[in-house]
Amino acid sequence: MRFLGKIEAKTDAKGRAFLPATFRKVLQAAGEETLVLRRDVFQPCLVLYPESIWNQRLDALKTRLSQWSAEHQKVLRQFVSEAENVTLDGNGRFLISKRLLQTASIQQDICFIGMDDTIEIWAGGHVEDTFKDEEKFGAELEEIMSTDI
Repeated sequence: MRFLGKIEAKTDAKGRAFLPATFRKVLQAAGEETLVLRRDVFQPCLVLYPESIWNQRLDALKTRLSQWSAEHQKVLRQFVSEAENVTLDGNGRFLISKRLLQTASIQQDICFIGMDDTIEIWAGGHVEDTFKDEEKFGAELEEIMSTDI
C-alpha cells in the first residue's frame, strides 16, 4: 500500500474532511476499511494510518517495551491514548475531533501528504516549512542514495 502526492482540501464546520479519491482507491484496493488517526510524534501534523499499518507499528513498539517498566508504560499509554479510530462515511468523509484539530492547529484549510503507507494531514500554510529547497533536497538525496548500506 503506497500513498503518494500532496492534495489541498478543506474541513467543514464540523471538522469533517473528504479523504482524497486517490487515497480512497488505495485503501479500497488493499481492503482497508478502518483507519487510525493520531498526532504525529515529531511534527505538528496528524497521521492517518490504515488499521493494518497501525497494528504493525503498535506491535513493533510493544516488542521494544517492557511491561515491567513504568516509563515504558507511560510511552505506550501516551502513544495509544492519543489515537482515534476513524471510519469513512458513504461520501468518503471522516471526522477529525476537536482535540486533534487543535493539536495540529487546523482551522479549515488542510493538506494531505501521501507518506508511503500513511497519510499526513497538515494545517494549510504550515506544510511548506517542512520541505527542503530543491537544491538542498537534491544534494541530500544524492548523499543518501550513494551511501552503501
